[in-house]
Formats: sequence, structure tokens, C-alpha cells
Amino acid sequence: MRRRAFLATAGALTVLGATPAFAGGRRVLHVRPGDSVQAAVDAVTGAGWTIVVHPGTYREVVNIPADKADLTLRGATGDPRDAVIVFDRANGTQKPDGSGTYGTAGSATFTSAAPGLTVHGLTLANDWLRADHPDITGTQAVAAYVIGDRSSFTRVRLLAHQDTLFADTTALTAFDRQYYRDCYIQGDVDFVFGRATAVFESCHFHTLDRDVTFRPEGMVFAPSTARANPHGFLALRGRVTSGAQDGAYKIARPWVPSYETTAWPSLVVRETELGPGIDAVAPYVNMREAYPWQSMRFREYRNTGPGAEITVPENRPQLTDTEAMSHTRAAYLGDWCP
Repeated sequence: MRRRAFLATAGALTVLGATPAFAGGRRVLHVRPGDSVQAAVDAVTGAGWTIVVHPGTYREVVNIPADKADLTLRGATGDPRDAVIVFDRANGTQKPDGSGTYGTAGSATFTSAAPGLTVHGLTLANDWLRADHPDITGTQAVAAYVIGDRSSFTRVRLLAHQDTLFADTTALTAFDRQYYRDCYIQGDVDFVFGRATAVFESCHFHTLDRDVTFRPEGMVFAPSTARANPHGFLALRGRVTSGAQDGAYKIARPWVPSYETTAWPSLVVRETELGPGIDAVAPYVNMREAYPWQSMRFREYRNTGPGAEITVPENRPQLTDTEAMSHTRAAYLGDWCP
């Protein structure tokens, strides 16, 4: 897949390095073609700033540190196709200083540790392609790595292949919350993964077609929820579509990291339309045999579509109506109302 087709967006490539323009109000910065989004982030001092990104393609890595609290980053038009932040590096990409590879988290185009982050109307993408780098085996290439509590994304496109969205937490013991609404998230292998308490409301998940002969081609979710956390990933009132053959994808597999073997992955998919790309007979699969998906907190509730057809009930654990009352946006986000 060519990068241009992958991004499918308008806007010319910009030249980086210019200083972003301040607006009349001291807490608003505007980034236009020729500017750098990272330069605008660096210019932020204190909490409560807004960065407005004007139409264009900004090829750079953006890192928002924890001290940029309550930052808003939004596209000027509200259409996420108009303002694109994109870069191309993978887990196995060598660092320029020769100190090793970037690793999965380090591959991210967009990283935020800031609490209270709001992102609206942008595309965040990693257009690194396996076919261009057959020598690299660490093919995870993250579009967004998010760890700050109260991080909110609306009308955001997240584009990559493997490990598109790393929804994680600031620490193994933290239950940081994230909220995604009306977002489009595209990928192939484990492309929504991590330890966060994350709610995906009215989001569109799209699985890509891979040039492979094996099945499954990939999985949408790979949660790694801490055992002590009652809430992991919640996807509600969304849809899953696919560019691959029918039944080529799984809904999820559990990720129990080597650095946190006590993890107890949690995923609830409810009132969501599952297209034919999802394997309805066996929608879940193991990542490691030592951690079978049947022992994890995987549940569904009132899903629709051909990928939601229950043909083998033991392969599709369902919530009861009473249990479903504990798996809502309010239950997961608590006192935070994004």
C-alpha cells in the first residue's frame, strides 16, 4: 500500500522548523504549513493552552510531556483529513546515534503523557511499511502512544498497520482514563492495545488487508489491563469494517506483557456492528498459550452484523443485562465527564 493512498488526505508536505504564530490571546497558538507542531508544544508554558493546527501535512514526531496539562490540540477546520501529523519509524528502526532501536513506544508519531489532553479534528499516522523494510523484524509502528489520565480524542483519525494506538498508563499501578469518540482507527495486528481504562464510543475500526496466506491476518484489540483495575477497554455503539476477506480477523487477543505477568486483560464490546471481516465462529485467539483468552475478561453485549453471529456460544461470552449496567461510559470514567 502506497503512503499516499494510506493517508488519503489533502494538504501539501510542509517544511519544518519555523516558529508557530501566537494568536491575540496569550494561550492560543496557531500552526500553519511551514511551522512545526512540536515547536508549538515546546512554546506552551503552564496549563490550559490551545494549539490550532491549520490544513497541511506535518511530517514530524510530536511529544507532549506531562507538564503540558490540559492542553487542547485541534485541527482548524474540524475535518481530520485536513491536518495530518505523520512520521515513519518502527520498533526495529535503528536510532541515528547507534544506541539501539526505538522500541514499540518509541516508534510513535504522537506521544502524550499530559493529563487532561484534548485532541480534536486531526489525523495522527505512522506510514512505516513492512514491505519497504524486509530486514526489520520489529514491525510495530505506533501512530499514537497515550498515557496521561483524562485524555480525550474526538473526530480523530489514527492510521497505521501494527499497533496503531497504544492506550497505556503512566505506571503499572495507575488506572489512567482515556476517551475516544467518533474516531476512525485503522490497522492490522493488535492495533488498539495497552493497559489504559479506555472508552471507545461511536468509533469506526477498520482492518486492513495483508498480503499473507495465514489466518488470522490480525486482531483489533489487545488489552493488557492490570488485575486490580475493574475496567479495561470498552467499545460501544461503534462498528468494525474490513478491507480483508470475510473471517480474516479476530476481535481480540489478550496481551500479558513479560514485565507484568499478573495482567488480566479486560475488553467489552457492546452494541457494535461487526462486519463480515470478523471471524464469527472463533472471534478470540491466544497471544500465548500460557494465558488463554477464555481466562480473561472478554465479554460482548447486543452486538449486530455478520461478525456478531453466535454460532458457538462458548466462543462468545456475553454479558447479562444486569452485568451490562456496570459497563458504561460513566462506570469506566467515574468523576470525569469529557
